[in-house]
Amino acid sequence: VDASPSPFSLPKKLNEFSARRGSDELLSSGIINGPFTMANGNDSKKFKRDRPPCSPSRVLHLRKIPCDVTEAEIISLGLPFGKVTNLLMLKGKSQAFLEMASEEAAVTMVNYYTPVTPHLRSQPVYIQYSNHRELKTDNLPNQARAQAALQAVSAVQSGSLALSGGPSNEGTVLPGQSPVLRIIIENLFYPVTLEVLHQIFSKFGTVLKIITFTKNNQFQALLQYADPVNAHYAKMALDGQNIYNACCTLRIDFSKLTSLNVKYNNDKSRDFTRLDLPTGDGQPSLEPPMAAAFGAPGIISSPYAGAAGFAPAIGFPQATGLSVPAVPGALGPLTITSSAVTGRMAIPGASGIPGNSVLLVTNLNPDLITPHGLFILFGVYGDVHRVKIMFNKKENALVQMADANQAQLAMNHLSGQRLYGKVLRATLSKHQAVQLPREGQEDQGLTKDFSNSPLHRFKKPGSKNFQNIFPPSATLHLSNIPPSVTVDDLKNLFIEAGCSVKAFKFFQKDRKMALIQLGSVEEAIQALIELHNHDLGENHHLRVSFSKSTI
Repeated sequence: VDASPSPFSLPKKLNEFSARRGSDELLSSGIINGPFTMANGNDSKKFKRDRPPCSPSRVLHLRKIPCDVTEAEIISLGLPFGKVTNLLMLKGKSQAFLEMASEEAAVTMVNYYTPVTPHLRSQPVYIQYSNHRELKTDNLPNQARAQAALQAVSAVQSGSLALSGGPSNEGTVLPGQSPVLRIIIENLFYPVTLEVLHQIFSKFGTVLKIITFTKNNQFQALLQYADPVNAHYAKMALDGQNIYNACCTLRIDFSKLTSLNVKYNNDKSRDFTRLDLPTGDGQPSLEPPMAAAFGAPGIISSPYAGAAGFAPAIGFPQATGLSVPAVPGALGPLTITSSAVTGRMAIPGASGIPGNSVLLVTNLNPDLITPHGLFILFGVYGDVHRVKIMFNKKENALVQMADANQAQLAMNHLSGQRLYGKVLRATLSKHQAVQLPREGQEDQGLTKDFSNSPLHRFKKPGSKNFQNIFPPSATLHLSNIPPSVTVDDLKNLFIEAGCSVKAFKFFQKDRKMALIQLGSVEEAIQALIELHNHDLGENHHLRVSFSKSTI
């Protein structure tokens, strides 16, 4: 339901303004054109009660905006999705209305920010459709700054100016301005990969090349756009944003270089215009961990946040935090991940409490699922602390992750996957924690505490395991294999677990690791649950994870 203020709850100044001009005139000539008429007395209560759920509109209602936020910051939330045509700030109510040029752009924006709450100035901002169909602000006072900011945006989009935070022209693109940005990542708690940077910055234009490196003990990158205007746009929106919640802060400036020379396409450097480049001595490039993180005070919601909220921080789920979400926890999700680009961040049912680390998992097979199985599966994407299968409805379960970013990451990767013949669904839960059963309470072993499990993959902050997080796939990566175990031993192990083995190969340089390709993604998911930590003898326990490779 649209929580947009009705005409009766506009800020005091606007109410005074309407008293001077007449309430009917405020609506009909000036502020908002919407699918309603002015009501008085008891009619207003009836109007609110009977108002139907809002349908998509090109006017969006923003709630809980910081009191010191600028017009440009509000506008920046909409820019990645299309042209912003009008803005109405209601700072006294901590609210704003943003009008997009088309309903399609507004729908895209709402779909993106629903799973990955954007953040502005480290505060979560909530976006939904307004019941108003159009904004008309010509007759309103104090609209000069909003109009100046909108004019600056129009200039940016026409290629003549960069968006600035106020009505001045400080954002003018200088002749010969470099299309290359120098990016420094401060407070690097989670690893930031080249793919995460590409995902975030691609929201502002075509990224041609990226080079990452460490200098003065700081992770840095050089990123080249096709056009200097895109570089200005990205710097304006992302400078100072967090990729993940409360960490991985972007510090952005223009480079003195005007072009980058990339020799290798690997996890350290990439020329997106030259797919023929060798990988060099670097490791094979990694897939986006998923903007797990795009989230609002973080561009990504953990290992993904959001621009402006990347869900974790940049206006996305904390990646604003741009908070990829997730997301990628993320513009979380701009923010979390190539999946964000392909729509992965449009996670249905993400209606839980922002920042929550508890997932509600539904449509499970009650005959086959166990708390340990969910612990192993969700543990691929973060450290699982507790699991509770519902006593009276065993196809549902609660899974508590170590933090909200990991919950977003697991939700983004696992929701929609088939497990034991049923399509698993994962959403944020309204519960803040999984409660252990009271002494004497009947539970049948359906609630388990895994807080101190030795099987956690991400116990160390910034663990390298975060760089090897991939969506479920039919190919599994096996490691910790003792020298005495043969190809046939491993094949038979998976066959006995009910899998059909399509291909197998040991790593050439390290026989402790191998790839095994199974008949389907569902088989691989079930094999991972069954065989991760399997005792291979010689004090070796098999480690199983999803691979981005095929054999």
